[in-house]
Amino acid sequence: MIKPAKLERGDQVAVIAPASSPNIEAANRAIPFLEQLGLVVQVGSSLSREHGYLAGTDQQRVEELHAAFTDKQIKAIFCVCGGYGTARIASMIDYELIEANPKIFWGYSDITFLLHAIHQQTGLVTFHGPMLSSDLSENVHHLTRETFNQLFEPISLCYSDSIRPLDTLVEGYAKGPLVGGNLTLLTSSLGTEYEIDCLNKVLFIEEVDEEPYRLDRMLNQLRLAGKFADAKAIVLCDFHNCVPMKRMQSLSINQLFYDHIVPFQKPTLSGLSIGHCSPNLAVPIGIEAHVDATKKTVTIIDSGIETW
Repeated sequence: MIKPAKLERGDQVAVIAPASSPNIEAANRAIPFLEQLGLVVQVGSSLSREHGYLAGTDQQRVEELHAAFTDKQIKAIFCVCGGYGTARIASMIDYELIEANPKIFWGYSDITFLLHAIHQQTGLVTFHGPMLSSDLSENVHHLTRETFNQLFEPISLCYSDSIRPLDTLVEGYAKGPLVGGNLTLLTSSLGTEYEIDCLNKVLFIEEVDEEPYRLDRMLNQLRLAGKFADAKAIVLCDFHNCVPMKRMQSLSINQLFYDHIVPFQKPTLSGLSIGHCSPNLAVPIGIEAHVDATKKTVTIIDSGIETW
């Protein structure tokens, strides 16, 4: 495992769009958020580029990603938004280049595919955390703001029902490296070189704007692929606006969890404020997480950054 170096006030950071083009007005409103953290922001050309529903061609987006990793002045890379497109470039990335130039890589949603491709191919700890155009442009929750502190100093993270009510689906305690993210992207990795590895891991899942029957299909696919059997514990996070639209006769999301996950009797919690929600709390991919589903806590004792 490789930990990226911590940030210092005055460090330069890159903001790039490796998936879709952002809402540029929202992105511009959010850049002062990073500046208020004491960072100097370098904005990538992808933020103002459009190629259909992508922020440039695959080659352009890969080149910008590579340039951000190789630039010695850049200490962290923040993805501006998700959307669609990161899985298209996963096979084009030079992972040896990234391993030789480790630094903070931060995002979520469609960025989930890159978080795990990079982590699994290089060992680099990546960060599932809030992005500029979707989370930081206005009315930023104080806990969303505080979640960036883990990039500047080594701190332990403890997420409990003091932040949001949590439900215990299966009692128990387990620990393991934390993996996961957006359900659609985790499912799309199956059968590829970048398939999510859940063996002896703590798996967390979040989603947005998917109807229950679509969640059912994806959870079933993860179940059939052995991912819930492999995991040590399951953490179910925010499922924002995942309501029936086409099919008003529907199973509840909780019923889907009981159908696909609970039978494996792994410690399972639901309701964590991670994903398309406010607050949106960041977590380091690859760092050991302790899940106490009985006491309703998820604790990450070790830091995701190097402090030297």
